[in-house]
Amino acid sequence: MDRNELKNYIEETYIVEAERPWIKFPLHEVFKRKDNKKWFAVLMQIEKKKLGLNEEGSINIINLKCYPDLIGELRMENGFYPAYHMNKSLWISVSVDESVDIDKLKWLIDVSFELTESKKTK
Repeated sequence: MDRNELKNYIEETYIVEAERPWIKFPLHEVFKRKDNKKWFAVLMQIEKKKLGLNEEGSINIINLKCYPDLIGELRMENGFYPAYHMNKSLWISVSVDESVDIDKLKWLIDVSFELTESKKTK
């Protein structure tokens, strides 16, 4: 799933629109829940070196809120990284390329959406 397909999936599944809060970073897109305005996904293009990769160039990633117990396990898999610019114990960065199974990525987006639900509606 490429970046545009992922963006379309999120917008259609959760009936949200991507927001671009940073003029300086037009490829950073935030997806918020409609009911409480909490972020549940952040789609970005960043330099690979910012993830600790010893490669030149950029990478598309998505930051997702995740179960703390699952983060360590996921980070042992290809395509998963410590959350870029987010709380690393509650969020994870996932590569948006073929390295991560599409169904797993969709499930993680669902998890992030659920974890950002308001406490009073849970």
